[in-house]
Parts: sequence; C-alpha cells; structure tokens
Amino acid sequence: MALRILMISSDYYPVTRVDVTVLFGVEIAGYGHRIDLILPSEAACPRPYLAPWAGGEIWVGATDLGTSLAHRIRKHLRSIAADLRLFGALRSGRYDLLIIKDKFLSGILGLLAARWYRRPFVYWLSYPFPEAYLQRARDGTSRYPRLYLIRGHVFRLLLYRVLLPRADHVFVQSAEMLRSVAAQGIAVRKMTAAPMGIQPQMFAARDPTLPRAVLPPTVPCIVYLGTLGRGRHMDFLLRVMVQVRASVPTARLYLVGRGDDAGDEEFLQDEARRLGLSLGEALVMTGQLPRAAALEYVAEADVCVSPLYPTPVLNVGSPTKLIEYLAMGKAVVANDHPEQRLLIEASGAGYCVPYEERAFAAGIVKLIAEPERARQMGLKGRPYVLAHRTYAVIGREVEAELRRIVAQGPAAKSAGSVAGRS
Repeated sequence: MALRILMISSDYYPVTRVDVTVLFGVEIAGYGHRIDLILPSEAACPRPYLAPWAGGEIWVGATDLGTSLAHRIRKHLRSIAADLRLFGALRSGRYDLLIIKDKFLSGILGLLAARWYRRPFVYWLSYPFPEAYLQRARDGTSRYPRLYLIRGHVFRLLLYRVLLPRADHVFVQSAEMLRSVAAQGIAVRKMTAAPMGIQPQMFAARDPTLPRAVLPPTVPCIVYLGTLGRGRHMDFLLRVMVQVRASVPTARLYLVGRGDDAGDEEFLQDEARRLGLSLGEALVMTGQLPRAAALEYVAEADVCVSPLYPTPVLNVGSPTKLIEYLAMGKAVVANDHPEQRLLIEASGAGYCVPYEERAFAAGIVKLIAEPERARQMGLKGRPYVLAHRTYAVIGREVEAELRRIVAQGPAAKSAGSVAGRS
C-alpha cells in the first residue's frame, strides 16, 4: 500500500539537503509513496504558491529576507503561518502520517493537528538545535546572544518535554544522538537512528594510474572538504600541518570549502602566516567550488582528513564528508568521534586518532610514508559504504519503519535502528 506523507521541515525551497531530496524525494518516493511538503521560500517571496516535487507537491511559504531583528521575527511568523496549512491538510483525510523535521513551535501545531485528526506524529531530529543555540549564545558566535539563549532554552523544553515524549516515533541522526536523546528520558524503543548517506554513483573511486589534473603530481597532498566556519576550529589542522611538515617538508594542505563569513577564511590565513605556513605552498584555500570540481581534489588526494571539534553538539552528528571520502576509496585520518570511530573501525579505511595535534599528524605522516598501505586501506572504504551507507540502504529501512508506524496507528510503540544494524 502506498503511503501519503505530509512533511514539514526547517529546510527552504528549493530544498537541497540530501536527507530530504534523496532519502525522501528519490528513495522513499521510489516505493510509490506520495510525499507533500510545506517549506518557506529561500528567495524573496511575498505570496505562497505550489510547486511540483518528486511526485508530490511543495507548498512554498512567503518569506522575509530582511536582516534586522524585526525582519527576522516576521520571517519566523510567516513560516509558522505557512505551517498552519497542516490543519486543513490533515482534516482532508489525504494523509496517513505527519513528519515534522527540526521544527519546534510548528512541531507543537503538528502534534495538536495529528492528535485531533488521529494521524501518527513522527518527529525527525537531524541536529541538536537547542543545544547549538545555547552554545552559540554562550561562546559569543551568535548575532543576537540573548535571543539565542531564550530560543535555546524554550526549544529544549519543547523538544524534550513535549514533542519527543508524545511523538509516535522519533528519527535521529546517529546512534550517539539516540543515546543522547534517550538520556533525556525518551524511550529507546520508539527511536530510529537514520544516519547520513550518499548516492554511490556521485562518488566514484579514481583510477590511481591516471595522472593528477588538479593537484601537483609530486607533492604529498592532504585534503579537507567542508566548512571552514570558526565553530569548526579549523586552525587545529594548521597546527597539525606544522608537525606534518617537520617530517614531510613538501606536504601541502588543501582546504576545499568556505567559512560562514569572510572573516573565517581571513582568520585561517592570518593564523597560517603566524605559524609559518606559506600560502600557496604549505596551504591552499580553494574557496567554494562546484561539487564535481571539489571532489576532484578528494579523488587525487594522498590523504583525506576529517577533524571534528569535540563538543556535545558535534559529537552526535553524522559527518557526510567521511562517508564521501570512503566511497571514493581514500585513506582517512579522523579524530575519535562516535560516528567516525564506528565508520573507521568497521571499514578499516584509515586511522581514528585522539583530537590531538601530534596524534593527528602522526596518522597523516604514516599514510604518506606508506602509500601502498594507504591505497589498500582506501580500497576497504567503498565496499563498506555500498553495504551500509547508501541512501538506497537507509531508505529501505526508513520506509519499512514508516509502514510499521502507519500500520500501528497513532500513539503506538515501534522500534528499530538503522545505524544499529549498519
């Protein structure tokens, strides 16, 4: 039986996150299910409208792109106004269940509507937003610290005391997030860990006999793909490179990506100069590149790196970059983070080391010094990803869980863990 799913998400239209476009738009929809979404517009949009999407429709809500506090409040109010359409949608009887993804105030509306019209209520938590808001308020990285502090406390209360306890099922991002949420009193039996994955055809392994096209042919190249935001503490990698170059003087670090604002990249450049890492020789910052061009750097790298600053917010994440590295057959050095440890130990495709400069540098140097060992380790990554971390695999298990939720009806108990079986 095909399901009819209504989903409300914190994403914007046009939606770009793969855990929506691929997991739901390709894999779940591929089973014949209809998925309709309610999303705010990313571009300036004075009036709402309907847009086709993956065999269903997206109700695109109006938005306000102003940057002042008043404009930001108006933007949130417009988003809530668009989400109010869920009452009419559920009243129509067209939908079998409601999924709320990463929304809190609208999550309350969704919970009320689902209970009133007797439809299963599913909450999808992809990121610990309340904890992240509180952290940004406390470390001074938010533009409006008091607003973030209030938002963090209110959303934390709504999430752990109202939404998750009353949800019929909860999807979380990782096994570690499942443990973290369970520590807040949410029953493990009604949670499923659905980690990030990939479409394998987008990440082909490179023939090692081919000459390099974007990286210099005789230089040991270390590649990082991802954000350079200050909250990620990427200056850690610069200090690691100082130690790497003490053993391998010609080694070069490529940072492929950009910061959250211009000051992030300027900070890294200033820090590199302070550490004596010459720009263009020891360090290359490519800026933001199209996906295909960025992956060329990964494909030609000697070593790929995935440092994740150890905080409670990041520890529960499911880092996509590491899965992409493995899918492309690259040997990896990653720090001891719950999800990264699982992936490295299960695949054998690299080294998982403490978040410490000396240990991280030692892992990189070892892979550079033993290229055949690095190649053999890299070869182990793709088979593991194909077996456990493609969206086809994840989608199959999520789809089965959604069927169980609908079959059991609202206020039922269900179980399962995609990550636990990976």
